[in-house]
Amino acid sequence: MARRLPNFSALRAFEAAARHENFSRAAEELHLTHGAISHQVRGLEEELGRALFVRNGRQVKITNDGLKFAQFLGKAFADIAAATDAMRATSINQRLTITSIPSFAARWLAPRLGKFIELHPDIEVVLQSSGHMQDLAREGVDVGIRFGRGNYPGMVVFRLMGDVYYPVVSPHYRGGKLPSTPADLARHTLLRSVEHWTPWLHAAGVDMPEPSGGLLFEDLSMLIRCAADGNGVALVRHVVAMQEIASGQLLRLFNIATPSPDEYFFVTPPNSANKPQVLAFRAWLLEEIEAFQRSSANAWAKPL
Repeated sequence: MARRLPNFSALRAFEAAARHENFSRAAEELHLTHGAISHQVRGLEEELGRALFVRNGRQVKITNDGLKFAQFLGKAFADIAAATDAMRATSINQRLTITSIPSFAARWLAPRLGKFIELHPDIEVVLQSSGHMQDLAREGVDVGIRFGRGNYPGMVVFRLMGDVYYPVVSPHYRGGKLPSTPADLARHTLLRSVEHWTPWLHAAGVDMPEPSGGLLFEDLSMLIRCAADGNGVALVRHVVAMQEIASGQLLRLFNIATPSPDEYFFVTPPNSANKPQVLAFRAWLLEEIEAFQRSSANAWAKPL
């Protein structure tokens, strides 16, 4: 049969009052009133059947029995605090903080992360979207997914995959009258982004200058959305455009793809590289990428 314990709030009030030998300072510590502390201590004394303080007006002095009891409670509360800190530390250790370029985070990683969480329900995943380089260690980030050349000094770096560019268009663009050859693009609206058209145009044998003027998209997700709304032809990276292509919102034009000089990299600070949650995420991510590449094997001229 479980032993009946005194009210926990009363124990806390008494321990604080005994430590300070002052009801007012105990009240300040626990964010209560002087009267609430006095009431809690009085109730505890009645339950125990003995006085814990000698009172002289608003002045109090702890009794010998009260002092012994307070010392036991102080140790018990310290043990509770230590156990709580240990539990919090375990929780923090199982947190996985990931930062990724926005287009990859929103269009490739986030739709798949549910599978990782199902496999590892004990890991709390925090996904941050940022296009800026960060000091991963200083900002408490475990993993950065970056699109670049792989030069990240001081970091542990693994190549994930490459990507390719090709033009896409909504099937409803200009009432369905779509360009039939690369040369036809000269008569169509080419949507602009930070990714230049020129390398692809040269690969397609089209002699025309880099499009200029009008709106310039820095976010590929916005570029893809604009193309899907039928506003023009967009040059996209395969990895971030597959959702709209698979759903039929966008059509790939022509069978010409140019490899991106930048690639996707898994970047982690050395002190995070061997964390269990980082190793688990890396293994899962590589499996997902392998499956993605198998399903996309015929989508480009050369493998990612």
